[in-house]
Amino acid sequence: MSREKVIVVLPAYNAASTLKRTVDDIPTGCFDEIILVDDGSRDNTVVIARQLKLSVFTHPRNLGYGANQKTCYELALERGAEYIVMLHPDYQYDSRIIPAAVEILKLGICDIILGNRIRTRKECLISGMPLYKYLANRFLTTIENMALGQNLGDFHSGFRAYRRAVLETIPFRHNSDSFVFDTQLLIQAVNFGFLLGDIPVPVRYFNEASSINLYQSIVYGIESLKAILSYYLHCFKLMDSSFLSYKIKREENIKKTSFT
Repeated sequence: MSREKVIVVLPAYNAASTLKRTVDDIPTGCFDEIILVDDGSRDNTVVIARQLKLSVFTHPRNLGYGANQKTCYELALERGAEYIVMLHPDYQYDSRIIPAAVEILKLGICDIILGNRIRTRKECLISGMPLYKYLANRFLTTIENMALGQNLGDFHSGFRAYRRAVLETIPFRHNSDSFVFDTQLLIQAVNFGFLLGDIPVPVRYFNEASSINLYQSIVYGIESLKAILSYYLHCFKLMDSSFLSYKIKREENIKKTSFT
């Protein structure tokens, strides 16, 4: 039997200083292709990505984190991936867990695997996560677990692995182009009956690692709570939520983009 294709996708924005370290850290032999989608970076992310022989896809302007992931997943599906791993190219997440995450998916134990950054409060804070982010993460993750009937350690991880069937089923193209895309996708997965799980992932916090600021974090938190409310209103048929209602429509061409 031929090996099922594994594609790692990197949603990149101004990642020139960390991209090579991120790629070099990915275990050899655990993937078939690495796709980098550049969301209008102002640095030389694209140049470095081409030097590293990655499959490079560019947005002509910054469309947003959610829009970047939409392109990542559409490309991975088009190129025949059976398993898709999304990894932030900021060298924050320890990519050695990729083979373990994919193996759990192959065993059919879960449909989605998230990297859990928060094994203990002490370890998380010592590693450099700002206190306000830790507190916000604990609050939102607790609310989301209760609301969605899950038991995840970290709802807001930048390391995620998916079975193909998940991204073929959920209507992720109707999600926001902003950071709340991640929350909406997990709500969709629960809504469609997919199994979520997580594994511990060591993380690194340093100046070059990408991070949303306090204002963006507040906006993201509010939008995440609104997404949870939309889920409940949708379940009780009090509101028709587009990111939950529509079946995904695959497009032959992705507009306003170029692949090289």
